[in-house]
Amino acid sequence: MTIVRIPLLALALLFSVQGFAATAAQTAQQEKMKTCNADATTKALKGDERKAYMSTCLKAGGGDSKAMTAQQAKMKSCNADATTKALKGDERKAFMSTCLKK
Repeated sequence: MTIVRIPLLALALLFSVQGFAATAAQTAQQEKMKTCNADATTKALKGDERKAYMSTCLKAGGGDSKAMTAQQAKMKSCNADATTKALKGDERKAFMSTCLKK
């Protein structure tokens, strides 16, 4: 009886964690949409101009107030360097770790 319960408990835990991750991602997307929509309204955009703005805003990760943080810029730069050097696997991990500590 215990053998059956452990896998079922593990399976239930897995589904609850996946559900939480999906909910968090959905909430982040909803917040992004809300911010972009508010910015478009503030700018009084209509029609195709609004559609284009919303598309760009949602791809960029948010409205005008969402600038890339210093850590994000550093991550982007280190990632580009690792790609340029064609690093893979453990070499890439080691490079990224060292680069991000600078």
